[in-house]
Amino acid sequence: MEKDKKNSILVVEDDTALRKVLNDKLSDEGFEVYEAVDGEQGLKLATEKHPSIILLDIFMPIMDGVTMLSKLRSSGAWGKHVLVLVLTNSIDAQTIAKVSGLGATDFLIKSEWSLEALVERIRERVKAQK
Repeated sequence: MEKDKKNSILVVEDDTALRKVLNDKLSDEGFEVYEAVDGEQGLKLATEKHPSIILLDIFMPIMDGVTMLSKLRSSGAWGKHVLVLVLTNSIDAQTIAKVSGLGATDFLIKSEWSLEALVERIRERVKAQK
């Protein structure tokens, strides 16, 4: 039996330690978690798995998060509307403007969010989506 897609999350993050922490925490909270180490892998997994939320880093090798989000938004109906929470250490106004223009749901600075607060934000977004 396929798991409820409303409870699936794709974490696209090149930092191995952070990706593991996010996976462990989100899995413990009952989410099905998919992981990608760069935007290219993230885009492939996103279009295959159709998670309900994508946690997306901006600065990654191979394909950055802005490029991934742009390709995702032009990939079809699902990609245009999937919730994307951008997690980054960048507070560059130009980058914020780009991802906002591409329909990112939230722009979160990694150092300013605890895991508990992030999980709560994800739960709010999943609930609002239903």
